[in-house]
Amino acid sequence: MNQRILVVDDEPAIGKVLRMKLRLHGYEVVTTTSGTEAVDLVRTQQPDLVLLDLLMPGVSGMDVLERVRTFSRVPIIVFTGMPDIIQLAMKRGASDSIAKPFDPDQLMRQIEILLGNSDQTS
Repeated sequence: MNQRILVVDDEPAIGKVLRMKLRLHGYEVVTTTSGTEAVDLVRTQQPDLVLLDLLMPGVSGMDVLERVRTFSRVPIIVFTGMPDIIQLAMKRGASDSIAKPFDPDQLMRQIEILLGNSDQTS
C-alpha cells in the first residue's frame, strides 16, 4: 500500500507541482487549498504525512497545525516564505520545516526521512 501525503496550500499551482512530484516517487496524494478541509482530511484520510503551508487565508496553517495536534501525531512539514514563524510552528508541534521557495528534491529527502523511506547508502 502506498503512503498517503496530504498537501495543504492555498496556491493551487504549488499543490499541483507537489502532487506530480510526490506521485512520481510512489506516494498517494490528497490536496486541498482550505485549512478547514485539511483538518477534516487528516481525520478521514489519515495521511502518513502532511505538507502544510503556514500562511493561508481564513483558517491558517498555524490553526490547522494546532487543531490537528489535538487528535493526531501525524508528521507535519510546514513551509512558508516567512522563516520567523517557522520557529513558532516547530514549538506548536510541527515535525520539520522548509522555507519557500524550496528545492523539491530537498523536500523529498525530508519526506523520505520522516517516513523512514530514506536510502542511507546514497
